[in-house]
Amino acid sequence: MTFLDQPGQIINWFVCLLCTPRVLRLWSGRRPRTRRNLLLGIACVIYLGFLVSQVGHILPQHRGGRQKVSSRSLQDAGQTPFLGIPLDGTFSPPDLQGPQMGGNGTSVPPNVVYITLRSKRSKPTNIRGSVKPKLRKKHAFPLPYGQRFPVGVTGQEEALSQQQGRTRYSMGLMREVVVPETPRHQLKKHWDGEREAVGRGHRRHVGVSGGINVQPKARESNIRIYSERSPSWLSKDDILSMCLLADSRIDSVQEAPSQHGVLLVFERNPSATGAACSQGYCGLIKRPLDMSEVFAFHLDRILGLNKTLPSVSRKSEFIQGGLPCPIILWDSSLAPTNNRTHSSVRLNWGAYQQLLKQKCWQNGKVPKAEWGCTEIHHHEWSKMALFDFLLQVYNRLDRNCCGFKPRKEDSCVQEGLKQKCEDQDSVDLTHIIQRRHDPRHLVFIDNKGFFDRSEDNLDFKILQGIKEFPESAISVLKSQRLREKLLQSLFLDKVYWESQGGRRGIEKLIDVVERRAKILLTYINAHGAKVLPMNE
Repeated sequence: MTFLDQPGQIINWFVCLLCTPRVLRLWSGRRPRTRRNLLLGIACVIYLGFLVSQVGHILPQHRGGRQKVSSRSLQDAGQTPFLGIPLDGTFSPPDLQGPQMGGNGTSVPPNVVYITLRSKRSKPTNIRGSVKPKLRKKHAFPLPYGQRFPVGVTGQEEALSQQQGRTRYSMGLMREVVVPETPRHQLKKHWDGEREAVGRGHRRHVGVSGGINVQPKARESNIRIYSERSPSWLSKDDILSMCLLADSRIDSVQEAPSQHGVLLVFERNPSATGAACSQGYCGLIKRPLDMSEVFAFHLDRILGLNKTLPSVSRKSEFIQGGLPCPIILWDSSLAPTNNRTHSSVRLNWGAYQQLLKQKCWQNGKVPKAEWGCTEIHHHEWSKMALFDFLLQVYNRLDRNCCGFKPRKEDSCVQEGLKQKCEDQDSVDLTHIIQRRHDPRHLVFIDNKGFFDRSEDNLDFKILQGIKEFPESAISVLKSQRLREKLLQSLFLDKVYWESQGGRRGIEKLIDVVERRAKILLTYINAHGAKVLPMNE
């Protein structure tokens, strides 16, 4: 910077050149000293004020220049991308002693802005319950009613198996650990015989070196039981029969002896003797259109009637092209039936109405001969009427479709029976079946229901003459738990559940039954019918 570049110095020299001759002349003149001193003081004050003004003008420039540089450095730092800078606090500041030189050869420290970030953990803390547990595939087993059996692996059992199966090392050598049998293995052995009887064997062999050797298992059962026990309305025999019908291998196919249909003969234990069907190893095949037989079986058990035979859905390659069909357990104890009416007792509508008036065998009274009673108890007709109304099964009590308007697809229209409703008393009842050893009670067969019948076209003729209804069934209908129980029960049958469209399809069927149940309860109240315990 040259002399001319400093305006403050030029002004100072100019003032001195102007003031020096005058000051000397005044100082040497003959004037009073007081006036001379006054002029000199005024000049000094003016010069001092000029210097102060110059200093105040120069300092803001230096201050503004520093702020401008600092803001520019911050702007440059903000525009510079942070590439390769880790966010864990391990970034080291630049070396200030490096070759960063200014234009005049002096070292200029860079304008660096340091950002402090909270360092991240290299590995997260292992918090119990933060990791989603691995889902275990559940397998269905036929279980005895009332016996507790945890189907899934419990925490105790898993901890025990881990403790038993853990490999131990001592002095560099692996020890062989023999795994003792757990209660689950013991229960498995208890069920080996019965599962072999129904064609299902799951074998688990205990090995050494802390491991369990699992042999290839049979295909998964179509009867799903995921809880600790089966539903209370299904007995142990019901569960075993369902597993037999759904999972057993088919040994042969033969014609049904007493009614139209085909029987499936299932494999048995080789040591078993006697006819397979007489021992309960046969199932009657129905058409895919008769899938309501499965729904009827579960509804019967939930209502506490226990009148139907176990029924499941099953697929087979050589049956109906692989479509799911209902398979009903064949009961060889059923009494012989008439070929025309498929009944063990022949009755027409007029005789049936007379039986209802006489209340045969009610309260242990022996009916008189002139009453024309059969061996069937009076309460059996009430149970049949209630069951048939909920499902709209008309082929037992209203074979000719006299109580409703049938469709073209109904059997009564195809066989021309609708035209014979003028003389209803002579219309025969069909599918009235008893057992040989128990003639007092009925067995409900051919339970094809209709869910597509509208509420204004229900067959109320089924309820004609019925004055009492079973208390157990009515209590279920009033409890508002019919839907819950039906969902739990029908879920056991995997093939049926999927064939009806899953839960959404099952819910639609239950909706129909619930609406009919409300209509039935209204009918009972309107006609003053009695609700009685029928546990004889």
